[in-house]
Amino acid sequence: MPFEIVRNDIVKMRVDAIVNTANPRPVIGSGTDAAIHAAAGPMLLHARKFIGTMSTGEVRITPAFKLPAKHVIHTVGPVWHDGGHGEAYLLRQCYEHALKMALRHRCRSIAFPLISTGNYGFPKKLALQIAVDVIREFLKEHEMHVYLVVFN
Repeated sequence: MPFEIVRNDIVKMRVDAIVNTANPRPVIGSGTDAAIHAAAGPMLLHARKFIGTMSTGEVRITPAFKLPAKHVIHTVGPVWHDGGHGEAYLLRQCYEHALKMALRHRCRSIAFPLISTGNYGFPKKLALQIAVDVIREFLKEHEMHVYLVVFN
């Protein structure tokens, strides 16, 4: 199945699952997280509170509520320090775990933002390379339409 990098707003993607760059605690963060919560409505925060605190690289799934997707897969991306604290490995885990979660829920399509490149400061070029590598590796063995959504 195809892999596409698209310029769009992730909350407008008509896919089975969108990935949210979640705050570790069940609160609404900024950037992508805030946009997804605003579009999904207040029930998304209620569902996120039910999940509780999450660790970096961990994923959880909720309904998408008012979004055009079916599910929201929440993941906590790594904060960039200097590249010497396992940030690349943790970012890989975000993508790998989200793809596995989508597979378990029989998703045929998924849309990712470029995880951790906003407030968490992960260098965009490195984050893009990690995302592309993980997605391509996954698609060698699995059928799914994967979008990497860039907003600007």
